[in-house]
Amino acid sequence: MAAAKQVNIAIIGAGGVGKCFLGQLETLAQRRPSPKLVLTYISTSKKAIYNSDYAAITINDVFSKLASSSQAPLAPPKLIEYLKSSGSKTVLVDNTSSQDVADAYPLFLGNGISIVTPNKKAFSGSYKLWQEIFSAAEQSGAKVYHESSVGAGLPVISTLNDLVNTGDEVTKIEGVFSGTMSFLFNSFAPTSGKGGQWSAEVRKAKELGYTEPDPRDDLNGLDVARKLTILARHAGLEVESPTSFPVQSLIPKELESVATGDEFLEKLPAFDSQMEETKAAAEKEGKVVRFVGSIDVASKQVKVGLEKFDLSHPIAALKGSDNIISFYTKRYGSNPLIIQGAGAGGEVTAMGVTSDLIKVLSQVA
Repeated sequence: MAAAKQVNIAIIGAGGVGKCFLGQLETLAQRRPSPKLVLTYISTSKKAIYNSDYAAITINDVFSKLASSSQAPLAPPKLIEYLKSSGSKTVLVDNTSSQDVADAYPLFLGNGISIVTPNKKAFSGSYKLWQEIFSAAEQSGAKVYHESSVGAGLPVISTLNDLVNTGDEVTKIEGVFSGTMSFLFNSFAPTSGKGGQWSAEVRKAKELGYTEPDPRDDLNGLDVARKLTILARHAGLEVESPTSFPVQSLIPKELESVATGDEFLEKLPAFDSQMEETKAAAEKEGKVVRFVGSIDVASKQVKVGLEKFDLSHPIAALKGSDNIISFYTKRYGSNPLIIQGAGAGGEVTAMGVTSDLIKVLSQVA
């Protein structure tokens, strides 16, 4: 009887998303016995576990093993050598936001190692890296998927690719791409009721775990700009980087250089009047203000910042920390194709990664 096909899984990153992914991988391996999924490598920034004979690493006690491991993570060239020598097809799951790992993607792909990842930096960095990643994959036949780099588990990239690949003409993409910004503006400028003070809402968002440890990392708009860069490129625009188009920062100039996120939060109330004026101007027009990203494909214009919306607009009616992405296309006419739902969180982000892994398995196994 022929031996069952086997696919080796190598994981970099075992934080929030990494933990959720491991749980989903364990379930997937039980539900789909063929090909057999074998975890052969896992690393954090400081430690790793792998066996010279490629023996499977059991998932259920992987965190205690990592804690007591004396093995250091392998640098990308050494890791490629190790994974290639196994003789089995391998998928690298990069659950980090590391630029160094992202820069090595062309090497992994060029050596036949497929990649699934939520790492935005690989696909929103220089346009040269973007080209190198996809050309390496094309040449070797390795696969690369990154659904979770935009909108966590929401099918944003796959939907855009389906539209483009079936010959539809995408004219505009617009939406709320940040769970943090969604939460902030839904509570600061709700469609009904008064809403809170801007600085108080930022503080609340941080306490609830919606913002980065330093809220300026959300308020500078760069996270949204990265996601827009990725989508614009998939739509066929050669966007050079997330800083090559207008991105509105909500950080008051005077607070850009304060030492810590805590100091920023302490000083932010002094600038509440600026955001109050913006909110009041929208209310005078019977509208609400939202932080959105938009891509006008025809004019090749990409921008991120505050926009006013009628109360009946789907973007205005968003709840909680949900994301919403609208695709305006020739086929869909004046009514866009809308994707909406949770755009952040460990389980839904890991779901996007696991879903990408299933796509790779269907193509390589």
